[in-house]
Amino acid sequence: MTALEAAAAPDLPLTFETDAGIGYRAKLGLIVLETDQTIEPELRDLLGLEGVALYHSRIPSDREVTPETLARMEANLPAASRLLPAAAALDVVGYGCTSGTTIIGEEKVAQAVRAGLEANGGKRAGGTAVTNPLTAVKAALRALEAVRIGFITPYLPDVTDAMRRHLEQQGIVIMQMASFNQSEEEVVARITPASIRDAILSVGRGEDCDAVFVSCTNLRVLPVIAEAEAELGKAVISSNLALAWHMLRLAGIADSPPGRGRLFETTMTR
Repeated sequence: MTALEAAAAPDLPLTFETDAGIGYRAKLGLIVLETDQTIEPELRDLLGLEGVALYHSRIPSDREVTPETLARMEANLPAASRLLPAAAALDVVGYGCTSGTTIIGEEKVAQAVRAGLEANGGKRAGGTAVTNPLTAVKAALRALEAVRIGFITPYLPDVTDAMRRHLEQQGIVIMQMASFNQSEEEVVARITPASIRDAILSVGRGEDCDAVFVSCTNLRVLPVIAEAEAELGKAVISSNLALAWHMLRLAGIADSPPGRGRLFETTMTR
């Protein structure tokens, strides 16, 4: 057969098999703020388990963190959710913003995310669990039986106070609170892990403090959690740590990989 004849010959049909895909244990979706530089690297580390797939979508967000800019994200949540792969039949979707959830409201966030999934024709839109760092942190504190906490944020007082009021309304007692008092996301993302570690140790040393919660998905807390827990002898929870743990537990993944802190050694309670 000449080269010309070979080129004109019909393509050979290939046989193939299919399997459950990359996420054969769990398929997770994550809505990331446009300005967030930290959550994706940290969640890749936390969720890097065999058979667990993570898919990202981005949502427009302002460089300045204020109640007004956070509230504006609600309108864009359905569109961001709609961009997650419908064919993946996601088990859980997480909205990656602690302060945004505080201002918008947990139920409104869930409704907006589900609206996008349903508009996209997701195979499991109605059965996909939805979470966020605020919901996840409260679940984490229940699982750890921690009521009295040290509380750290990077936010300006109006955002920090809104979150403090919400936590206190849930019966959480804030023993000591501290903030880096920043409104610019670019600055928050560059606060060093060493500075965060020092803040954790400063608010968490009291014997009457059960755990420390560091809020904000843009803070680089993960590198110092194990060290801070060893120093304090108590749990340290970050927004990203809690969100990753909650997403896995909602998806039925009970793995406890080493080096993730006390929370990952804990079973979720309802």
